[in-house]
Amino acid sequence: EMTSDSSSVLESSVLVAPVTALEFLGDDCLLTGDGPVLSVFCLQASPRHCASLSVLHNYYIHGIRAKQPNKDDGNEEAELVVFGGKGVRLISVMPHGHGLEVVGPLLELQDWVLDVSWLKEEVHPLLGVSLAHNAVLLLEPDSGNILAFCSCVEVCLLYSALLIGPSWETSVLVGGTVFNQLVLWRPVGTKVNEQSKVERRLLGHSGVIFSLCYLQSSGWLASASDDRSVRMWHVGRLGGDGGCGEDSPTCLRVLYGHQARVFCVRLTPGRVFSAGEDGSCLLWEWGAEGRVGRTFKGHRAGGIRALAVSKGQAGGGGGWVATGGADGGICVWRLAEGNEPEKEKKGGETQIDLRFTGRGCPKVVRLVGECDSVLVCTDQGEVLLHQDGWWEPIWNGGLEFQSYCVMEVASIRFQDSISGMGVWLCAVGNLSGGIWVFSLCQPNSGMLLQAGKGKIHSLQWVEGQGAGHGLCLLASGSEGLVSRWMVWVEMEDEMGLVLRVEKLTAFLLPPCAKRWLTAAVTLPCRKGVLWVCGDRRGSLLLYREKEGDRKVEEGREGGKNAEEGCDWEHREEDAGRSAGERWRMGPWSGGDHIAAPLSPVSMLFGIHGKQGVTSVCERQRVCYSTGRDGYVRVLMVNGNTLYVRRAVRACRGMEWLEKILFLDAGGPEPHTDARETSEEECEEEEEEKMRERVLGNEGDDGEERGRNKDELCEEAEVTDRMGEVVSEGLAEARFVMAGFHSVQFALWDPLRQEKLFSVACGGGHRSWAYTPPSQTQPSSHTLSQGTLVFIKQGDVLASRSLTSTPADIGGHTLREGLHGRGLGCICHLGGVSRGGVSPKVWEVLVTAGEDTTVTILTIEPKQGAMKVLAVINDHISNVRTLAAVRRTAKDEGKGDRQIDASCAFSAMLFSAGGRAQLQCYRLLIGWDEQLSYPICQVTQIAGHRLDEHWERRRNRHKTVKMNPETRYMSMTVLRDDIEEVLLALACSDGALRLFSVKEDCRKIELLWETFYHQRCVLSVASYRLEDAQGQWHVVLFSGATDGAVALWDLSAVMNSKSKDSWQYPSAPCSTIPVHQSGVNTLILSKYPEAGHTGEDIISLASGGDDGQLSVMKIRLLLHHKESGGVFPQLLSLWSVPLAHSAPLTALSAPSPGRLVSVSPDQRVCVWCLCGDGLHHHATMFSHTADAAGLWAWQREGGAYVVVCGQGLQLVKVMEHKKEDMRRMGTGYGRKSVIADHFI
Repeated sequence: EMTSDSSSVLESSVLVAPVTALEFLGDDCLLTGDGPVLSVFCLQASPRHCASLSVLHNYYIHGIRAKQPNKDDGNEEAELVVFGGKGVRLISVMPHGHGLEVVGPLLELQDWVLDVSWLKEEVHPLLGVSLAHNAVLLLEPDSGNILAFCSCVEVCLLYSALLIGPSWETSVLVGGTVFNQLVLWRPVGTKVNEQSKVERRLLGHSGVIFSLCYLQSSGWLASASDDRSVRMWHVGRLGGDGGCGEDSPTCLRVLYGHQARVFCVRLTPGRVFSAGEDGSCLLWEWGAEGRVGRTFKGHRAGGIRALAVSKGQAGGGGGWVATGGADGGICVWRLAEGNEPEKEKKGGETQIDLRFTGRGCPKVVRLVGECDSVLVCTDQGEVLLHQDGWWEPIWNGGLEFQSYCVMEVASIRFQDSISGMGVWLCAVGNLSGGIWVFSLCQPNSGMLLQAGKGKIHSLQWVEGQGAGHGLCLLASGSEGLVSRWMVWVEMEDEMGLVLRVEKLTAFLLPPCAKRWLTAAVTLPCRKGVLWVCGDRRGSLLLYREKEGDRKVEEGREGGKNAEEGCDWEHREEDAGRSAGERWRMGPWSGGDHIAAPLSPVSMLFGIHGKQGVTSVCERQRVCYSTGRDGYVRVLMVNGNTLYVRRAVRACRGMEWLEKILFLDAGGPEPHTDARETSEEECEEEEEEKMRERVLGNEGDDGEERGRNKDELCEEAEVTDRMGEVVSEGLAEARFVMAGFHSVQFALWDPLRQEKLFSVACGGGHRSWAYTPPSQTQPSSHTLSQGTLVFIKQGDVLASRSLTSTPADIGGHTLREGLHGRGLGCICHLGGVSRGGVSPKVWEVLVTAGEDTTVTILTIEPKQGAMKVLAVINDHISNVRTLAAVRRTAKDEGKGDRQIDASCAFSAMLFSAGGRAQLQCYRLLIGWDEQLSYPICQVTQIAGHRLDEHWERRRNRHKTVKMNPETRYMSMTVLRDDIEEVLLALACSDGALRLFSVKEDCRKIELLWETFYHQRCVLSVASYRLEDAQGQWHVVLFSGATDGAVALWDLSAVMNSKSKDSWQYPSAPCSTIPVHQSGVNTLILSKYPEAGHTGEDIISLASGGDDGQLSVMKIRLLLHHKESGGVFPQLLSLWSVPLAHSAPLTALSAPSPGRLVSVSPDQRVCVWCLCGDGLHHHATMFSHTADAAGLWAWQREGGAYVVVCGQGLQLVKVMEHKKEDMRRMGTGYGRKSVIADHFI
């Protein structure tokens, strides 16, 4: 426990800040600067982090300049200068980037440093330094002596500067002034009153200039501006004998392509790179009239702050381009060799017409083979294959398949194929229930299946579960009947390819207007197979297929007649007949007995809206569905129930989603038959033990004992998986959304909130096929190089050549970004480790802010590692406050289960902010043995918006409509029972609102609101205490913009049995004026001194806009009169008027008697509350600008404090004894004793 005899030492453990500097050392190493920390990454083989070092103390690194090595001395160490703010420092980089070493002291100048240049022609290493007030100085880096200083006649502020030249006497300064001009002058040039005169002036920009770059080989100067443009100037040779270059510099080109301000520009021979606030790095083609040749994206909101290009570009060779974002992320791309990059595909100008030559109009298009061949089905019942630039008819269905047909293709492996060889199967359905199935390699040999007598609405190929490498063909016919067949392909010596087919029990869709199947996927279970299907009405259906429903093994060996009816190569006379003649001979029939169709065991009716479900897929036992409502829904199955874990929204206007593409390595895993004989025996034993355990816990309940044993085993399996929190299906896969945005086909990344790929195809209602670049793992860096093939106005078009080789796609994410915009709140959930085996504890945090996202991340403080676990994008405006309730196994009703809380826990998370929106989630945090770090499962519980609540009110026309701009400013948990959680929220419209959250029924309900404050309520805090009779008493504190803190007694509300009988307070018990202006934060903690029986002593700390920190010592007395409420007594009040030089934005109490405060003045202060007052213990400068959120917690060996704002910083607080602290006398703050006076 901290006392006044101790002091604190603060040490930074983790820093996530905007990346403000990048520089390459050759092609092997990348230097990065974020905050004051210099890091080096090795790019050889697999890019990795090598070393980091804090070099500029309290300054941000804004530039890194490497000294050209001397080839004669044989020294492999690289020397560089790092600068930022007013600081300059020399650093040495060990060979291959294996370490960083400080060479000299930190040199602090009197002005802001914009650029530093090594003057290589000087006798001793000297630095030319460009300053922000249009001046330069000559600096000796070893001693820090200023040898020369020169300023310009035009004393103005510069936003950017570039010092060019080999020596001080021949150097030239190019400066971007605040007046949107470029000025060129020489330190030793023409003088006027000992100040240099401007020799060249370049006009044209309408905004300030943020970045400059000069290419000596071509005499080009590039400038990036606030006006969203990049201008190219021909200035000739600068520096040395060239002086200020051409007498009349000219503007060669103005490059417009960015959607926001341009922060960085770099030049290489024949190429221009620029990056800006829109988060895009553009590669401009100089030889193509300045068009965009490639777009690099990889950062979240906030834009790109740093850009670097390696010198491997010289001579047209390959090299690297690196970008650093405001989100703290770093991305690199390996550029292809060659002088001319491949042109970016935009709109219809670069679309390739495949020149379709078949009969009729193309209706369905698919990509087959290595995704370099196109398969098309026409309205004349003809199937054509496009290969090597030619269209070849491969199948004709005749009259029966004309005017209408549907087609689907899939790849299938040979049965008993060790090499994994396979063929492509094609199924074509018609109006009369016929389905012709054939192989693309043997199109004349096929077979006809019959799915009733009506129209085939859709066909689906689904990978089967169980033995073999089969595919299941689903045909949606009339009256909601979905016929199914299991299909295998075998290779036989005499007959070649042989097809094996077994008729399966059909599915029956529920009655609706649009009654046909649109998507399906299978899930493995212990007994049989689970099917998750989607229909045209927008419903999701769950079917349970037991082992007795399919007899697959029996069908595969079903006798001679079945085999003869399934051969690919029939009799010789059959081979010569047309498909139409074979269809008229009658459908294939294996003589199977067809059982009654299966009905769904669970249904989510119309969940994707009336436009229908478009796809359903599975990844590690987690299902994902898409629809034309603009949502991806993450689904889970519990027993016989299908439920939505959460919904992910696409960007605005992208309502038509078609599918998702997984980005994690390997993509969707193909199904493999992993159960061998020995494994089956082990699973049977495990299943039997589980059944005994479940049945043993039933007790004497006859109803429970009579339940289906299979269901009990499955429930036990789910319970074990959720309890241990180590299931493969715990974490969600990383994916992007594919669909239509207006008239464009687009790929949308929900994590980074950016469009990765876009082709103007005309919009939806067309057949299409997309494939990512071949021979590459799908990633956000490579998807922009994919190919889209689609049908438009009777033509088959491709977004790029099917045979072209992808270029410029070697992307890597060296460091994962967090939030691109400011963070407003943060919450600590707890720590996770490897079940007590490892001493390393990963701290789990939740952050949210202006980019409308909520991020769950984990940090390992000792090594400084950080990993984003999940990102939630459900808010439509900024998120201002977070709250969490952690659950234990005992709380969840699983007290008999031994669950190690150190390796897994559960929590309910609440987030609220703009547009009066409140969201609730269930988080399940667990440890992943394979990844060796925590993983997170997010389940969406409910959401609430005040405007929607007002629309549902009766007689709402008689009430004042709520303000749509209402914001939730702060939130606290009043009661956290298992059945119900009560929340109190501070609102910007002057209201205090009380909400009820019920997880079982997934509902958030507004219970009470009061407008007592009549002004914006900024903060709330609550305290609970229990009396001798077991009744709970709750006190709520609220602070508003008038500087007053109100105390509310909600005990009567908490103890009411029904919400209809709740006695809401009409006014607070008391109001205490504390601050001169708004009360930004409130924090409650139990006072270190223990109270007597029937009373609690608490401390209430507040921070305001006036920079003041105040602490009130309050005794809460319980009495049992009619109200049964709390009687508060103010004992003491301490105030520190100037605790911070800016508004105090956040407070936290890691332990009783200790406070931590933070402010936009970037100071983190530690305070100790003792009997004699409030003592200041320690202060640390934080590298997180605009600090808005704070959380502190206690750990063994000290405490941790995390600060969020423009980034995030984790600080460790260590406590040390201080002998002379006793001689300090009274406390730091001003004390007012008000004992024996009741509030």
